[in-house]
Amino acid sequence: MLNLSPLFNTSEDEPNLLQALDLTAAQRLQITSAKNEVRQCLRSGIPRVLREQGYVGDIPKPRFFTQGSWAYKTLNSPAHLPPQQSDVDDGAYLPISFLKGTKKPSVASSIFFKAAEEALRGLVESKRAEGWKLVTDKPTCIRVEISTTAHIDIPLYSIPDDEYVTLEKAAARYGFDSLMDAVNVRRADTWTMLPTNEVLLAHREDDWVTSDPRPVKDWFVDEVEAKGEQLQRVVRYLKAFRDWQWKTGGPSSILLMAAAVPLFSKMDRREDLALLEVLKGLPAALRNGVSNPVDEEETLSGRMSEDALEEAAKKFEMFESYLNGALNASDEATACNWMISMFGPRFPNRPSRIKQVTVAATIAAVPAQAAASELVGRTKAG
Repeated sequence: MLNLSPLFNTSEDEPNLLQALDLTAAQRLQITSAKNEVRQCLRSGIPRVLREQGYVGDIPKPRFFTQGSWAYKTLNSPAHLPPQQSDVDDGAYLPISFLKGTKKPSVASSIFFKAAEEALRGLVESKRAEGWKLVTDKPTCIRVEISTTAHIDIPLYSIPDDEYVTLEKAAARYGFDSLMDAVNVRRADTWTMLPTNEVLLAHREDDWVTSDPRPVKDWFVDEVEAKGEQLQRVVRYLKAFRDWQWKTGGPSSILLMAAAVPLFSKMDRREDLALLEVLKGLPAALRNGVSNPVDEEETLSGRMSEDALEEAAKKFEMFESYLNGALNASDEATACNWMISMFGPRFPNRPSRIKQVTVAATIAAVPAQAAASELVGRTKAG
C-alpha cells in the first residue's frame, strides 16, 4: 500500500497540498489591512450618517465579530481565479437603541444597511484604483470586494442595549478591539451567555431574522480541541476538492464541515486515511440530510436542490474511489495523477515522496493511539 500523507501535509520543507491552499503573506496582509480599514470606516461612519439622517442623542459605534472560515482556520485560497475569491465574514454589531418592549427593533433593518453602505461608499471610492467595489445586492450582508481575488462580507447584527453596554465595558477593560477577541478568551460572560434568539441579523427582504454565529463557532472549536487539528485540515481538503470540481456553486463550507465532523476519526500521521474515512460516509450523509450542528431543526443540505445534492454525493463518491485507488495503486506516479485530477495542480506531482507501507502499518494507524489534543491555533491557515 501507499502512504500519500507527505503530499497532503508535512513539517519538512517540501511542497504539499496544505501549503498550496494557504493564502500568501501578502494576501493575508491585504485582507487584514482592508478589514481594519472597513472597521474604522464603520465605527465613525455609521454614527455620522445616522446623525445626518436626523437621529439625535448618543449613537454608539459598532463592534465586530469575525466569523466563518477565517475564524475557524479553514480558509483556503481560491482554486479558480476568476470567478472564485477568498471570503472573509466580519459581522458588525449595534445595540438595539430603538427597542420598545419587544425582542425586535422597531426601526427597519434597511436603515442600518443604508447607513453602513453610505459610510463605506467614500472609502470604497478612494480605493477604486486598487480594485475595491461595493456590492449591495446580497440579502444578508454588504460585500466589499478588495481585489479580484478577495472580498469582505459584512453582515449587520443587533443585540439588546444593556448587553451591548456590558460587552463594550468588558472589551475596553481587557483591551479588546472586537467581539471576536472578547469571546475567544471567554471573559465577556454576559455576551457568551446571551440567548441566541436575542441576536438578530438584518435582512434586506425579511427585516430581522434570528441568527447567531457564536454557537457554530464554539461547536467547531470544541470539536477541534477534542479531536485535534487534523480535523481542521480534513475540512480544508474537502473544501479544496469542492473548489476545484465546482468553479461556482457546490456544497457550502458549513454543510461540508457539519457533515464531516461526525465522520472524522484521527489517524496517526496519516492525512490520507483520515480523509478517506470521512469520504466513506459523506455521500450517504448528504443524501440522508445534514442539520445545523447546533440546531437540528435547521437543515443545511436542504438549502441545495435535490439534483444539486445528488450531484455532490456522486462527486464525493468519485473522490472516495480515486483516493482509495491511489492508496492501493501499483505505482506512485499513478497515485499522484489521480489526486491531481481531484484537487487540480495544487496537489504536488512528487511521486518520489510517496511511501510504500505495509498493510500492518496502515492498520496500526486506524484509529490513532489516544494522545493529548493538539493545541488549537497551530495550523497554517487563518
